[in-house]
Amino acid sequence: MLRPMTSIDLKLSRLTVSRLLDGAERVAIVVLYIMMVHRFVGDLAAKPANILFILSEGLIAVMVLFRRGTEDISLRPVDWLTGVLGTALPMLYQPTGGGWAGGAMLMAAGLLISLGAKLSLRRSFGVVAANRGVKRSGLYAAVRHPMYLGYLVTYIGALAVNPSAWNAVLLSVWLVFEVLRIFAEERILMQDEAYREHAAKVKFRLIPGVW
Repeated sequence: MLRPMTSIDLKLSRLTVSRLLDGAERVAIVVLYIMMVHRFVGDLAAKPANILFILSEGLIAVMVLFRRGTEDISLRPVDWLTGVLGTALPMLYQPTGGGWAGGAMLMAAGLLISLGAKLSLRRSFGVVAANRGVKRSGLYAAVRHPMYLGYLVTYIGALAVNPSAWNAVLLSVWLVFEVLRIFAEERILMQDEAYREHAAKVKFRLIPGVW
C-alpha cells in the first residue's frame, strides 16, 4: 500500500525536479555558446568588434555554470521556457557583412552595464525566475533589472555590427521574452517584503524614465 506524500517528500521531489532542470539548462546554454563562438571566431579578423559579443555571452555561460543554487525557484514550464529562451536566443545571432562600426561602442557600453550588475549579483545569478536575494546597491539603485538593460544595449550593438533580418527577428523575439521574464521574476520577488520596499523606491524596471 502506498503511503501519502508528506510535505518533506514534496519538498524533496521539488528539489529533485529543479536540480534536473537546472542541469539540463546549464548544458544547453554552454552548448549554444560553444556553437556561437564557432560561428563568430572565423569572422573576427574582419570584424574584431564581435569579440565584445563573444565576451558578453561568455560571461553568461560562466555564471550559469558557477551560480549558487536556490530552492525558491519557479517550476512553472512557462517560466523555464521564458528564462531559457531569454538567455539562448541572442546566442543564435549570425555574423554578417556590412554593419555600423559604432555598434561596437554600444556593445562595450552594454557589456560594462551588465558586468556591473553581475558584480553585484555574484553567484546569485540566475536564468529562471527565482528569489536569490534582493540587490539594492550599485546599478540596482537606478533600475530594478540593470543586467537586462546591459543585454539590450549589447544586442542592439551586435545587430548594428551584424545587420540581417534574422538577427533583427531574434532581437525582437528576445525582447518579448525578456519582458515576460521580468514579470515572472517580479511575481516571485514581490513576495519578499525587502523587494517590495526596493520596488517602491526604484520605480523603473529596465529603462530609466521609460519603464
